[in-house]
Amino acid sequence: MKTLFVSDLHLDAASPEIARQFHAFLEGEARSAEALYILGDLFEAWLGDDDPDPAARATVRVLRALTDSGVPVFVMHGNRDFLIGERFCRETGAVLLPDGTVIELYGERAVLMHGDALCTDDASYQRLRRIVRNPVVRGLFRIMTLDQRRTLAARMRAGSRAHVGMTAPEIMDVNAEAVAHAFREAGVRTMIHGHTHRPAVHPLEIDGAPAKRIVLGDWYTQGSVLEVSAGGFELRALPR
Repeated sequence: MKTLFVSDLHLDAASPEIARQFHAFLEGEARSAEALYILGDLFEAWLGDDDPDPAARATVRVLRALTDSGVPVFVMHGNRDFLIGERFCRETGAVLLPDGTVIELYGERAVLMHGDALCTDDASYQRLRRIVRNPVVRGLFRIMTLDQRRTLAARMRAGSRAHVGMTAPEIMDVNAEAVAHAFREAGVRTMIHGHTHRPAVHPLEIDGAPAKRIVLGDWYTQGSVLEVSAGGFELRALPR
């Protein structure tokens, strides 16, 4: 058996090729998995569980078909889809996990994160993250009309693009001390996360013991999946 991990698909009606590949993945390889974990930014922007967008609804249906087939699906908030809520979980059959969840993975404990909390050198982003992750702020988002949320999401995406253009790449990557702190807090030797769009396996030493940080890739130009089994793990690119 195998467990699959993906993140940063950024599904959007403007990029149907990503959705086609992901849906084929859900209807194919994922059907033989023991579980599927989606570690944030499944959507480019999730306006709320009441959004009738046809592209988003298609993904909901394919996820439902996967969970109905008996494969558990676990979803984590990213910085783009922090409004995923209970209705989404009911309609897909997925389980929403908090950032920093620790799971048992074939005899080894691993901490799962979206990854943005580790980018502590990016002070302006961390301020925004604290704001949008605040339950009161999320409640205010949900009582806005869909048109208001669309306008706000467009402004936030434009601001994100400007921020990326003005910020050095190393500032937007993870901070070594933040990574070490997360390992110590979780009490594990394996970390799996996305967000940075830099797929790689990083061997580390935490307090004198070996550890590894596995970074999932985005799906902009190809798919990216981590497969873990009792025999080990493989971080793979999926050609498009």
